[in-house]
Amino acid sequence: MESHYGQKDPDGRRFTTRDLTASMQRASSGQLYAWKGVKPVSSRCWSFTIDKMKEFEAQGLLVYGKSGVPRLKLYLDKQPGTPVSDIWDDIPPINSQAQERLGYPTQKPEALLERIIKASSNEGDVVLDPFCGCGTAIAAAQKLNRSWIGIDITHLAITLIKHRLKDAFGDGVSKTYRVIGEPVSLPDAQQLAADDPYQFQWWALGLVGARPVEQKKGADKGIDGRLYFHDEPGGKTKQIILSVKAGHVAVSHLRDLRGVLDRENAEIGALLCMEEPTKAMRAEAAGAGFYKTPYGNHPRLQILMVGQLLEGGRIDYPPQYAREDRTFKKAPKAKKAGPEQKDLPIAAEPEAQYGHQPD
Repeated sequence: MESHYGQKDPDGRRFTTRDLTASMQRASSGQLYAWKGVKPVSSRCWSFTIDKMKEFEAQGLLVYGKSGVPRLKLYLDKQPGTPVSDIWDDIPPINSQAQERLGYPTQKPEALLERIIKASSNEGDVVLDPFCGCGTAIAAAQKLNRSWIGIDITHLAITLIKHRLKDAFGDGVSKTYRVIGEPVSLPDAQQLAADDPYQFQWWALGLVGARPVEQKKGADKGIDGRLYFHDEPGGKTKQIILSVKAGHVAVSHLRDLRGVLDRENAEIGALLCMEEPTKAMRAEAAGAGFYKTPYGNHPRLQILMVGQLLEGGRIDYPPQYAREDRTFKKAPKAKKAGPEQKDLPIAAEPEAQYGHQPD
């Protein structure tokens, strides 16, 4: 629009101009005349009859150059354009270098979801995505001033969506939605742990902002999740190894975690558990010493109970203002955030309050 319709009328209407001459091969007797004393160059004639030219003049559609040769105005708002077909090849897929890429295997371009939402809804309408994955439809709906409901079966997806919304729209966005189906109390967490230990594991990792090592069930080499951070500008990326236990815990779990900590050359290890740690476990953790930074000393082995996390407890590592968190790839900031929506949820579990879902 800016390159091809770069001229504007005083009222702001965009237009371009076109040549009013044609090849002499198309000439008829009505196209051979002088217009205001000007004739086309040799071997050219006018494209229109003199009566049509008078009509253009009366409508204010003629523009004259220094030579006095007229050109016809073509207004952008009068052009039919090219309708979008049902094959959309003008939106490229998300490649490995795309700024919006979050690493989710089925992530779609935000421009694609914006087009779908714009074409099928108005501002203030409700957008439903029953398989919301990494939340592209939700982010697009928020940006386009739609309310929304997103549903996903895994707590991993819900955690990723919350991070994405925060990165794109700021901290305040968390006040504009509520999550249904996430544990909010210790009994809730115990029920989720009993129903589906893997969902409990992903949910518990989300409480501390950690990314699971893998999304599939199977061997994890003693690592359930990781946190990455920088404790000095431009310094080496540091990591926290996390282990999650939904059931009984013993001192052997701390010893195993300490071995993984040494093997991975990580700075801090944290055990997230449901049960109260034993005296022997606390002694094992204390014996691991501290990770020292300019901001203080942080225990190398830490034990955090789910009840503590639900009350705001966090892993002890360099404070937010002093570190550059590298755990989740940061979503681009939205250019325009939508208004707050009222009481429309991300639903963590579509058919049950917690945990297990049918295939």
